[in-house]
Amino acid sequence: MKKIDAQTLRAWITDGHELALLDAREDGEFGASHLFWAVPCGLARREIRARALLPRPGVRVCCVDDGRGLAEQLAEWLESVGYTDVHVLDGGTKAWAAAGYTLFSGVNVPSKAFGEWVEHHYGTESVDAKELKAWIDQGRDMVVLDSRTLEEFTRMSIPTGISVPGGELAYRIGDMVPNPKTLVVVNCAGRTRSIMGAESLRRAGIPNKVVALRNGTMGWELAGLRCDRGRTAAFTPGTPKTLALALQRAQAFAEQSGVGVIGPLDLERFEDEPDRTLYLLDVRDPQEFRAGHRPGSRNAPGGQLVQATDGWIGVRNARIVLVDDTGVRARMAGAWLRQMGHRDVFVVEGGLDAIGTTGGSAAPVPELTAPVELIDVPGLVHLLDTGARTLVVDLARSIDFRDGHIPGALWGVRSRLDALRSQLSAAAHVVLTSPDGMLARLAVPEVRGLTTAPVRVLDGGTDGWHAYGRPLVKDRTTPPDEACIDFYLRPYDRNSGVEEAMNAYLSWEIDLVHEIARDGTVSFGIPGDTSGEASGDAHVAA
Repeated sequence: MKKIDAQTLRAWITDGHELALLDAREDGEFGASHLFWAVPCGLARREIRARALLPRPGVRVCCVDDGRGLAEQLAEWLESVGYTDVHVLDGGTKAWAAAGYTLFSGVNVPSKAFGEWVEHHYGTESVDAKELKAWIDQGRDMVVLDSRTLEEFTRMSIPTGISVPGGELAYRIGDMVPNPKTLVVVNCAGRTRSIMGAESLRRAGIPNKVVALRNGTMGWELAGLRCDRGRTAAFTPGTPKTLALALQRAQAFAEQSGVGVIGPLDLERFEDEPDRTLYLLDVRDPQEFRAGHRPGSRNAPGGQLVQATDGWIGVRNARIVLVDDTGVRARMAGAWLRQMGHRDVFVVEGGLDAIGTTGGSAAPVPELTAPVELIDVPGLVHLLDTGARTLVVDLARSIDFRDGHIPGALWGVRSRLDALRSQLSAAAHVVLTSPDGMLARLAVPEVRGLTTAPVRVLDGGTDGWHAYGRPLVKDRTTPPDEACIDFYLRPYDRNSGVEEAMNAYLSWEIDLVHEIARDGTVSFGIPGDTSGEASGDAHVAA
């Protein structure tokens, strides 16, 4: 096991070479305290997450935890599956802090901090919730565009809002808002996607006045206003009529930000080069991606990529190639990645028409091909109905288990299944499930070590159970907030202290721009760019 000290790791972070910094704790634990550039890669999902984050086996990797030995476990597994340059931060986050370096709380911190920098740098204008509510009541000529995913929008939205995920905004704004006098308001749940969505439209140079809803739906509810629930109003799919104008705007922003343009042969050369990590990211809407995409690419919808970059890009200083069908969405996302500090960002001239799509799926996770014993839904129903001491263990994320699980199922984190040892040892039959069944398959070896009962996997997972017409139980209190080590609970996911958590979260986001200054390894923006240089929040008056 190759261990390095904190001083060595800090030097690696700033030396300009490729580096993956993986935190072996589960997401909820990671969110409590971690290094700025660390990417969560908890042991429970290591097979899936590590391979997506580390497409090149020879990349330099450092594993981190809080000193409990989880980093060593992750490093040993990485080496066992072929990664050749793996290290561990000796002493973990405690040693990092002891060396005088900064630790951060929260998740998606680089993207969140970048959003705050963008607001300060470009002077993004914003409106508070009560003022927006007055505008809505007055019938002002405006649109409210929600830059989150449609799923998030449906859960809660600002009245009159329309779902337009951030990567679609500059692409579709010409069709959606043809009148240059119409005010455009962009919102999300908190701050980042509101700011980035609004500033994307401003950087694209649309003639309309554009403002962000200050603090998003959280600010709306903290102001005593009610969000809508269950709405599905969304943009019209398909190529917009104003494509030519959108492409002209996106090209200007991408060129200003230093996005490179390559051809199909350049991409093939990148794909064949063994000494550089390549991320080939398709930034289109998920439905478009499913209809056909370049083999080896991953779907990273543009607005979500920019606000959670560490979910797709695990290696600093890697090459990033963004693709779409028309070039607009790839260029907008690429411009922001460049300003975020990613050095080698490219788009492919001609897009998907030039490089081809086959709809081929990503390379399978080898562990998922291991044989397991399956049980179908009728078989599980029979076991449960006969009272045959059948234990169903659900490996879903805690937040998903709360949202719906098989009646009587126990929730478990794959990396901490020893907590269920007594229940497992008393069972006559054990059935594992997860939303799509993948994580359940991966957990079979660990569960077999904790019980003498036969261990089977529910065919099709919990999604299959529900599709079969079987009921699901929803319970926001199980598991309780303090047990959700696998998911960093958002303020509105909590069972108590929601208002306090919202205020704390918003304060945390705002302060990030000052925290990164203390860290000393973060540099946003393009050298020599003086197009922004605003300071402080820019508020807009009625």
